[in-house]
Amino acid sequence: MKTVKVGNTVFGEGKPKICIPIVSTTTDDILSQARFIKKSGLADLCEWRIDYFDRLLDENNKLDEDAVLTTVKALKDALDTVPLLVTFRSKEEGGNLELDNLLYENLILMAVQTGYVDMVDIELFRGENLVGRLIKSVHTYESLVIASNHDFEKTPSKEDIVSRLLDMDRLGADICKLAAMPLVQGDVLTLLNATFEAGQKSEKPIVTMSMGELGSFSRLSGEFFGSAMTFGSLNETSAPGQIDVIKLSGILGNIHDCIGNSRKLDNSIVGANEEE
Repeated sequence: MKTVKVGNTVFGEGKPKICIPIVSTTTDDILSQARFIKKSGLADLCEWRIDYFDRLLDENNKLDEDAVLTTVKALKDALDTVPLLVTFRSKEEGGNLELDNLLYENLILMAVQTGYVDMVDIELFRGENLVGRLIKSVHTYESLVIASNHDFEKTPSKEDIVSRLLDMDRLGADICKLAAMPLVQGDVLTLLNATFEAGQKSEKPIVTMSMGELGSFSRLSGEFFGSAMTFGSLNETSAPGQIDVIKLSGILGNIHDCIGNSRKLDNSIVGANEEE
């Protein structure tokens, strides 16, 4: 698997990286959350869910550029070295607002043109032409792209999940992300199986999660199945099933240690057998 480095954070190796979302509505609350996230020391990445921002649109339903630019600069200053991901999540995929494709594209480009945004999320369902063009444009500003797809109704088939993730790779995304809602326990296994398979076929870091309480195990098991990032909550959640970040960090650390100890034991057994 190819790794992707953002600041000091490397996706695709070691423990799944922890992303903490900000879903506050006002600039003051957004910056307060950012300072809290920075102080916690638990975030490998911070996601600003800009679809919750109460000044995203002006009275004419146009992008309020001054409000966005002022807030994104202050947000990056508050986060300091914590990388910043900006995400507009459409209502169809669990977000708070809806934008047509033109406004959506303008918003993404406006964000990366500031120079303060390390990564942006681009929704796969927006269509191959727009997604491919937008990814190329974002890369010209030296920002990275997480392509994403979210299904809040069900878990697609394994083949469909793998296909969507590989489509993201083909279109040039740096990280490929898919989240789905499980209806039965077997849906969680379907997603984990698809995660592993997509990771074998793609050179890009894969990020997947099964949402809700039923899917919580998927948010912890990324190091086994190949998901490079997970989302943890620090007072706020952006999707059902997100785990408290303090608990999440401890569990991921314990799993990582167990994997490391198992590898050491396996290597010592192999070495002993070779000596014999």
